[in-house]
Amino acid sequence: MRKLYAGQISAITRDRNGLEITIHPNIKGHYMRPADPPAGGVPEEFINLLVKKEDRFFYYHLGINPLSIMRSIVRYPFTRRFGGSSTLTQQLVKTLLGNENERTLGNKIVESLYTVSLELHASKKEILAMYADTAYLGSQTQGIVEASKTYFSIPPEALTTAETLQLLATLNSPSDYPGTPRNKRKAIALAQQLEISIEETDVGMEVRPQDDGPYQRKNVSMFELSAWAEKCVSPCSLTIDQELTDTIRKILRTNLDSPSFASVDNGAVVVIGINKDSGENDLLAIIGSPHPKSSTHGRQINMAVRPRAIGSTAKPFIYAKAFEKGARPYTQVEDTEYKYDIGTGFAFYPKNYDGKYRGTVTLHEALSNSLNVPAVRTLEYVGLDTFYKFLIDDLRFEPLQPLETYQLSIALGGLEMDLLTLTNYFGLFPTQGTLKPLRASTNDIAELPMADPYGTHAVIDKKFAQLTTKILSDRETSINQFGLRSNLNLPANNYAVKTGTSYDYHDSWTIGYTPDFIVGVWLGNSDNKPMQRVSGSVGAGKIWHEVMETILNSPYNKKTPFDFSEVKEYTDSGSIEYGLVGDNYQVARGLMDLKNLMLQPHNYDTLEFTEGMSVPLVANKPSTWYVEDAYVGEGTSATWRPAGPGDYIVSARAENGETQEARVIIKNEE
Repeated sequence: MRKLYAGQISAITRDRNGLEITIHPNIKGHYMRPADPPAGGVPEEFINLLVKKEDRFFYYHLGINPLSIMRSIVRYPFTRRFGGSSTLTQQLVKTLLGNENERTLGNKIVESLYTVSLELHASKKEILAMYADTAYLGSQTQGIVEASKTYFSIPPEALTTAETLQLLATLNSPSDYPGTPRNKRKAIALAQQLEISIEETDVGMEVRPQDDGPYQRKNVSMFELSAWAEKCVSPCSLTIDQELTDTIRKILRTNLDSPSFASVDNGAVVVIGINKDSGENDLLAIIGSPHPKSSTHGRQINMAVRPRAIGSTAKPFIYAKAFEKGARPYTQVEDTEYKYDIGTGFAFYPKNYDGKYRGTVTLHEALSNSLNVPAVRTLEYVGLDTFYKFLIDDLRFEPLQPLETYQLSIALGGLEMDLLTLTNYFGLFPTQGTLKPLRASTNDIAELPMADPYGTHAVIDKKFAQLTTKILSDRETSINQFGLRSNLNLPANNYAVKTGTSYDYHDSWTIGYTPDFIVGVWLGNSDNKPMQRVSGSVGAGKIWHEVMETILNSPYNKKTPFDFSEVKEYTDSGSIEYGLVGDNYQVARGLMDLKNLMLQPHNYDTLEFTEGMSVPLVANKPSTWYVEDAYVGEGTSATWRPAGPGDYIVSARAENGETQEARVIIKNEE
C-alpha cells in the first residue's frame, strides 16, 4: 500500500533554486502532493472533523466495521449497491487500488484483505495522513495540500474551520467544489451535522482561482519549457532561474507594449550560464513570448526556437575562420563596390547598412562597425566550402535549406537560425573556442536539442576566439556605426556584443557575452511582417541592455576578466592593433589586398587531398599560371588539379611582368 501511495504523488519540476515551476499530473491524471510533516503535516482539526464525518469508530476497529457491513448486506437486495459501509481505511485502500468506479463484491473482498493488512502494518496516524493526502477533492485535485492551494491559495495549516468544512463537503460530491453554491449549502449542513457553530458568511462563494489566480499549477515559464520539462516522471530540477525568467519576461513585455515598439509583436530572450569547471553550460532563462497567454499576434509561438534570418550575427564566425586562415584584425580590406556573379546568372553588389563605402579598412574596423562589403570579401577569402564544413562538421548546424543556396549571402545574414541555437554557438568565444553542450536540467531528464551527444569539443583554436572577442569587446572602434551613446554601452569592461538586422527590418538581433554568461535577444513579428526601422542596436539592443544590467547585478556575474593571453599589440601603423605572437605583420596586413596580383590561392593555404580535386586560381588581371614552374593555364582564372599531397609553389605572371607566388600545402585527408 505504501508503494501504491508513493506512486500517486505528482512529480514536481523546480528551478535551480528549488522554486516550483510546475506540478505534473499523476497516474490518475490528478495533482497530488503529500503534507509536509515539518510544516505541521495534516491539520488536527481536519483529521478530527474527517473522523467525525466519515468513520466515528475509526480508532476502535481494524479497518472494517462489522455493523456497517451487516447494514450494507441487508440493504443490498433492495439497492443492488454496497454503499455506506466503508471505513476510512477501506476508502483509502479503494483509492490506492484505483477501484473507485468498480464497486463489485469481488473488489470489496480484495479491498477488505488489503484493509486488514494495512491496519496491521501502519499506525492510525499514518493511515489518516495517507487518506488526507490522496482523497479526491474535485478539479483534478487529490489531497488536502493541493486542495488548499487550488481553492484557497493557502497551505493546509492556514485553513479556517469554514474552509475545512468546504473541503470535507467535497468528499462525497467532488463536482461541488469550494466556491460553488451546492458546496456552500453542503458545508453549512455538515457544520450542523457535526454541531459546529459557523456563520453562513464564513463560507465563501468566490469562484476558485483559475489560470490567472494566485496559485497556478503550471508557471508561465512552462510555455517555453513544455517541450522538455513535460518529460519529468519523477521530481526533476531544471537549470532555469525562475525569478530571473520572470524579471526578463517583464522587461520584454514592458518594452514591446510601449509606443516605441508599436511595429513589433514578438520577441525572445535566452540567457546561458557558462560553467568553467563543467563540460556543459546551463540554460538560465528562455523567454519565447512577452504574452504567452495571448491568442493574438502569434504570441503563443515560442519564438526562441523558431529559425529566423540571423543578420550580421553571422559575421564573428566568418572572421574567426579568416583569422584561422592567416588574416588578422589589422589585415586590410577594401570597402568598395564589388561585383559577384552568382548562380542565378545575375550580378550581386553587396551594400553596407548605411549605403556608404569607406575605402581601405582593417578587419577590426569592419567587424566592429558591422560592415557588409568587407564581410562578403572575408567570406570569399575563407572560402564557401570551408565555411560550409565549419557549420556542418564543427557546429553540427542543420540548415533549413542546402548551404549551397545561400552562398555569399551568409555574410549578409541570409542564414536562418533560432535564438537558442545561435546564442549557444556564441558560447564558443568566451569558452576559448570550445563548444559545450547545453543542459536544461541537473538530472538529465529535460534534454535540449543542444545536448550534444559528442560532448564538449574544440571548434576553433583559442587564439582565434580571443582575437574575435577582442574586436567584439571594443566599444571605441564601433563609434562610427553605433555612436557615442548606444544601447551596447554598459558599466562594465568584460563584455562583448554583436548586433544583427535582417533584410527590410524583419529581424532585430543582439547577442553579447561575458566570461560568465551569454545573453541573446531577438525581436520581430511571427508572421514575418517588417518592423518600422527597428535595427539590432535600437530594438533588440535596448532589451539586451536592460537584461545585461540585471544579470551584471546578480550572482551570475562573477566579474571574470577575458583571457587575451594569446593576443599581441602591434604599433607598426602608428596606432595600436591586435594580432598574435609570431605574426609576419606585413604579410598578414596585405593578405586580402586586392592590389595583389594573385587573389586565390593565398600564401600557406592548406587543403586536404582528394582524388580529382580542383583548386581555383584567380588573379586581378590576365596572367599565366604555373605550379612548380609547370604551365597550368592562362587568364584571370584557371584550374589546377594536384596529382597528390605535397608542398607546391603556385605562380601568377601578368603580361606587364608583375609576378606573385603562393605556397600551397596539400595534405592527406585525415
